[in-house]
Amino acid sequence: MANDKEGVLPSSPDGDYISGSGVASPMEAHGSYRGSDWSPERLAFHQNLESFAERVGLIVGLQSNGKLSQEGAYAEIRKLWKSLRSSKDNLLSGDGSPGETANR
Repeated sequence: MANDKEGVLPSSPDGDYISGSGVASPMEAHGSYRGSDWSPERLAFHQNLESFAERVGLIVGLQSNGKLSQEGAYAEIRKLWKSLRSSKDNLLSGDGSPGETANR
């Protein structure tokens, strides 16, 4: 972990990490959604997409370090992908309007 001179302190009692810019919860999005077509549904999907990317990175790291087989990593990523696709279908429709299920 970084030292105090770099502006990053150890985690607080509730598990949040404190930086020079404030407190960042692990449940918060890493980046903001900047689309011109902002909606609560698009924001939720954006957060789900960030979570997917983070989890895939963790799975790849586990597989690279020999903690997870290639088949196990593939199965986990496939489950995450299905969950993300379901999230997209539930939050966004094919034409961009929220709440409708996309046809496949």
